[in-house]
Amino acid sequence: MGAHGVLGNEPESIDYSVHEAWNEATNVYLLVILVSFGLLMYARKNKRKIMRIFTLPPAAGSNPEPNFYDSLQKVRLRQQLEMYSLARKFEQQQQGQTDSVQLSME
Repeated sequence: MGAHGVLGNEPESIDYSVHEAWNEATNVYLLVILVSFGLLMYARKNKRKIMRIFTLPPAAGSNPEPNFYDSLQKVRLRQQLEMYSLARKFEQQQQGQTDSVQLSME
């Protein structure tokens, strides 16, 4: 019987080294999976800390690229200021015309 005691007829010839190796391998895989899962949970909670490690600090001498939304806000603010100044000039002109109309009516 070259089956190494598969049928249970020869209990002393059963080789358990394969089973032990498989058991140790599965224990190692299980440990790796658990550690990976733990690291994933830690990374989700501390995402900002981890990202801060990998981001480069801005260089002091270089001018960073302007943020699109910041420049858009500045353009909008400039437009609002221009409209305000035009409205003030228009109001002053209207006020001047009404004053001249009132003077002419007197």
